[in-house]
Amino acid sequence: MKFLIVAGSPKSLIGFRKDFIKALISKGLTIHVAAPSLLTEKNITKELSSLGVIPHNIIMQRTGINPWNDFKSLLSIWCLNRKVKPDYIMGYTIKPVIYGSLAAWFAGVPKRNALITGLGYAFQSGDSNKRNLVKKVAYWLYKISLSKCETIFFQNPDDERLFRTLGILTENSHTVVVNGSGINLELYPFTTIILHKHPKFLFIGRLLGDKGVRDYAEAARLVKLKYPKVVFNLIGRIDINPDAISQNELNKWVSEGSVNYYGELHDVKPQITESSVFVLPSYREGTPRAVLEAMSMGRAIITTDAPGCRETVVDGENGFLVPISSPEALACAMIRFIEKPELIIEMGRKSREIAELKYDVHKVNKKMLERMGL
Repeated sequence: MKFLIVAGSPKSLIGFRKDFIKALISKGLTIHVAAPSLLTEKNITKELSSLGVIPHNIIMQRTGINPWNDFKSLLSIWCLNRKVKPDYIMGYTIKPVIYGSLAAWFAGVPKRNALITGLGYAFQSGDSNKRNLVKKVAYWLYKISLSKCETIFFQNPDDERLFRTLGILTENSHTVVVNGSGINLELYPFTTIILHKHPKFLFIGRLLGDKGVRDYAEAARLVKLKYPKVVFNLIGRIDINPDAISQNELNKWVSEGSVNYYGELHDVKPQITESSVFVLPSYREGTPRAVLEAMSMGRAIITTDAPGCRETVVDGENGFLVPISSPEALACAMIRFIEKPELIIEMGRKSREIAELKYDVHKVNKKMLERMGL
């Protein structure tokens, strides 16, 4: 039995899907994985090959809606399916889901699955002509491709509900809501919470507007007016997404002293260990992986009362929920931790408890495999 996983990014296969791949291998399946330019990522292909996984290149541009480029993606994945002849396929993120599912249907793959890990740019609010066009195309393509899937996995109930409201899903669509991608509790162990004299807040994520990075920088500026020695660290890369912040914006935040910027780090565990509170003021997520990493390591969380984010925090127990796009509310939540540092320890311990109960990667993967008949 062969299982093909289609991804939009080579790094995500190790960063987000390694434990899922291991779970599939434990069931005796031969695993093939595909992503754009995967074979040029020698470290990633070496690690995949060490697990017995067979890597493949596909043609795909992660962003943009160019009909010719997207047709080439569809054709590339169809050719791969004809070559590999998998029994199962699963794509995740928008283009692998859409073109992976359609290509698999055209190629006659019997078991077609999709994992909706978040909705991204196409589902964010906005009234520009470009964004409206992207929305219409995305909705139409999702509706066609998901109708060809046997099982559709969502990472939070809000996304599943939205797809039904928009008519993307049919009455016969078989959907399953899982607790994100899960987190490996052993790889992200609980670490002692250090009560720094001046608390250290931490943001990890792609530097996009809809990740709330601008709100984080503005909240940092507001807090520093009252508590100038509090630390605000920022980790992540500037993205090619249309909603990405500019290098000039980032340079301004750093030069003004609002944030300390560390770029994109391969291993974020040392930074989480040094932090007091993890912050992700995102506008919408599947389930934010960085939040799960911080919870597993025992850090209190500030995030938004938004789809995918609100599931990670019991407000007042392991952190605080704040409104979307409200630097003022975000700053107030930060100040609560500054003025009551005992909350950092209490809520951090509660985060670890929730991670163990709800987000253990082995529990998440078990549910997914069961629903796929594996």
